[in-house]
Amino acid sequence: MPLLIIFFLLTAFIYASVGFGGGSTYNALLALSGVDYRIFPSIALICNIIVAGGGAWRFAMAEHVSLKRAAPFFMLSIPMAWFGGRLHLPEEVFIGALAIALLVAGLLMLFQPKAKENAPPRKTNSAGDMAIGAGIGFGSGLLGIGGGILLAPYLHITRWGRPKEIAGIASFFIAANSIAGLAGQMSKVVELQLTDILLAYWPLPVAVLIAGQLGSRFGAKIFSETRIKQVTAILVLYVSARLLWRWGAMFFT
Repeated sequence: MPLLIIFFLLTAFIYASVGFGGGSTYNALLALSGVDYRIFPSIALICNIIVAGGGAWRFAMAEHVSLKRAAPFFMLSIPMAWFGGRLHLPEEVFIGALAIALLVAGLLMLFQPKAKENAPPRKTNSAGDMAIGAGIGFGSGLLGIGGGILLAPYLHITRWGRPKEIAGIASFFIAANSIAGLAGQMSKVVELQLTDILLAYWPLPVAVLIAGQLGSRFGAKIFSETRIKQVTAILVLYVSARLLWRWGAMFFT
């Protein structure tokens, strides 16, 4: 547990610096630590809500968020995140899907174009944005992630808005999907009588609360946002490779 707490502290600090929650990496760290795979999506989503919720509040106070324009992403993502969280997956499928999601997220973060501050935002495509939101929301609830790490590259690639607008919407998207996904995941935890096991990991949310506050305030001041994203992408890709190795070992041992 002490080593896991340290890794959660570092993850929350890094992700909060760039407006993400860190759910994908929390999941991976729990998987590599041998935690029961049936509870670690709930742990990751609780941590996500703490870190991304704080970021969403700060972006809102700075008036960098237009929820009306971003509404199509949320309309289907929230119910789909709840539905995904309700589904039961075999461990082999879960680990494989998480590893692939991390691989895609790491590559997108590493190579995504940077939105221009003065570029005019693209016109809203409600149907397309709803479909993207639904797909990411479903995967978020299923895997115990917030989905911002997948949504943000899409918003950058499509020139949806300026960097601070995208970071703000990503924070809200992560928080909203994490709440919906957690509702679905917790129904399984209660059904499988895993609540006591879940509660034993209470130090992890406390750790990310502290580190998330520090990261959001000081991370971007110490290092450039671009460099933080590069470091985060490399971390995500490394963890993905470890999970892919473990996934392969499930079939060949």
